[in-house]
Amino acid sequence: ALERGIKKSEAVLAADPKHAEAMVWLGTGIFYQSGIAFRNGDQAKGMELYGKSIELMKKAVSLDPQNIGVRIPRGAVLLSAARQMSPPLAAPLQDDGLSDYLTAYELQKNMLQEMSTHARGELLLGIADTYSRKGDNAKAEEFFTMVKTLLPANTPYAKSAAKWLETKQPLAPREAGCFGCHVGK
Repeated sequence: ALERGIKKSEAVLAADPKHAEAMVWLGTGIFYQSGIAFRNGDQAKGMELYGKSIELMKKAVSLDPQNIGVRIPRGAVLLSAARQMSPPLAAPLQDDGLSDYLTAYELQKNMLQEMSTHARGELLLGIADTYSRKGDNAKAEEFFTMVKTLLPANTPYAKSAAKWLETKQPLAPREAGCFGCHVGK
């Protein structure tokens, strides 16, 4: 699936080199490949792919900064990866991912109730969790409270929010998002 996605993104970009959504998806695929290289011990290849992926995703956002179809894929990948990294390595990914999610929030805040539980939960929990990891507990509390208020109590989103609101401690990565999607299982 990864290879098919990369090939499809490359084909779209061959026809339209400024297609921001294809560019961000290509960037996320290459980002994933960089992780494979790092896990296999090939640091040089990992760094090469990592740099290429970050530049592609950055360019995609610069081409179409108000496009949720660009901001959410980049934000999701960066925030998910940052949860597994040490704070100094995570910080730039958190900054860009948070910017992506906050942009998406601003574009959609008047229609949160119309969004699916998954879309609403991933967005709000992603913002809340990132503020928590960055040490901004006031902003984290604001968004964790929204999660608890706007999502059904039986969802993993509301359960994670309740846990954070009780402990005020960063959540374990498995509690911080990607519920019900490709990496949540």
